[in-house]
Amino acid sequence: MNELVRQHTALDDSDLEWLHLLVSEWQLLSDLSFADLVLWVPTRDGTRYVSVAQMRPNTGPTSYQDDMVGHLVPRGRRPMLDVALDEGRIVREGDPEWREEVPVRIESIPVRRAARVLGVIARNTNLLTVRTPSRLELTYLQSASDLAQMIAAGSFPFPDQQVDMDASPRVGDGLIRLDADGIVQYASPNALSAYHRLGLAADLLGHHLGRTTAELAPTRGPVDEALAKVASGWAPREFEIESADGVIQFRAIPLKPKGTRIGSLVLLRDVTELRRRERELMTKDATIREIHHRVKNNLQTVAALLRLQARRIESERGREALEEAVRRVGSIAIVHETLSQNLDERVEFDEIADRVLAMVAEISPGKVTGRRSGRFGILDAEVATPLSMVLTEVLQNALEHGFREGETGTVEVTAVRGGTSKEARLLVTIQDDGVGLPAGFDPHRSGNLGLQIVRTLVEGELGGTFDMVPAPERGTQVILDIPVQTQK
Repeated sequence: MNELVRQHTALDDSDLEWLHLLVSEWQLLSDLSFADLVLWVPTRDGTRYVSVAQMRPNTGPTSYQDDMVGHLVPRGRRPMLDVALDEGRIVREGDPEWREEVPVRIESIPVRRAARVLGVIARNTNLLTVRTPSRLELTYLQSASDLAQMIAAGSFPFPDQQVDMDASPRVGDGLIRLDADGIVQYASPNALSAYHRLGLAADLLGHHLGRTTAELAPTRGPVDEALAKVASGWAPREFEIESADGVIQFRAIPLKPKGTRIGSLVLLRDVTELRRRERELMTKDATIREIHHRVKNNLQTVAALLRLQARRIESERGREALEEAVRRVGSIAIVHETLSQNLDERVEFDEIADRVLAMVAEISPGKVTGRRSGRFGILDAEVATPLSMVLTEVLQNALEHGFREGETGTVEVTAVRGGTSKEARLLVTIQDDGVGLPAGFDPHRSGNLGLQIVRTLVEGELGGTFDMVPAPERGTQVILDIPVQTQK
């Protein structure tokens, strides 16, 4: 819609924002009308109309099998659009049109913002299935008529209320029509079922909805007065009521077709099972985070015990082996600490890489500087844990064997994500400017424990490739190529 409006019309950004607000709400009008809606906006030169949005009803058959968005029609071809735009009133005159052997009644509703008419909604009703209307259908149509008059007057949608239509109750979920005093004039079967879930034993018809709702709410006291007022539909509001047996979501819409509130619509939906599942997921997420937190604490305890043991060992090789084990345990603890702070099993690995780089740099025999370039991005926990260990081993190997005692240098970690959406890859390069590899060195046959761990994790758990080659100018370059899932 943004592109069509900016390309063809003279509307400014505030006008476009009003149209977006209308389109976010007009499913309500479409469902109440049992009709398709098409939004037409006059072009910049005023000679044509362009259709910028379309909505089909959930409550009845469509009048348009094709998508109308983007169509251009000259002014004069559809006189009802011209009259609604020029006179700023709802136009219902005219005989039904026939489309593919289907009779369609057309009405035009001007879309007003302040003193200006921005465009026209064409309301198209499929008459093929018209039958004697029930009380429900009559209530729907009367409510649709009131909303259409509010749109024509510029009082709907409500500019200070942003509604998420995916989460809000819809017409078919449950509808209650109130008069100006908050008395129930009509309640759909779904609405009655929702109130029975709250504990209502009687019918709603003729009762004051606000007071009835306040009596069913589990709390008592001053809050009941506010709840009674909100449930009476005096202002546009969304709220929920939870009782021992259920949770009901409400949306109140005041009806002011001529500027004065004549009543209200209350849409409601039983969200008991939805909220129960949300609580289960929240409990599950909290449990998973707590598990990661405890694993991190346990790993840190193991690392502390290994440090204590290392201080008591007189053998230099034995002490070095335990210190290496401490760093390996520490790299896994970093991942679990990060996971304990997230809502899912995915982590931003750049922070982990920086912490691993800082941790390993502490063992540098000289003044070796470590830095990172590029981005690892978000990785799944099943990738992040072995990758953190691989990074620890490679960095540790570079610092221990690439530089002599007291020597200065640099170790750089570079990460590049690429590939297609189906075969995304992470290319990691760890390069130092140290002494380089000894003659005839083969990393795939080396008996070094650290390199054995790297090979096992990269090729076995991560399904990637590992290589260690001389750097282009000086030092050593380790290349890791790992398949990863793309960030969603």
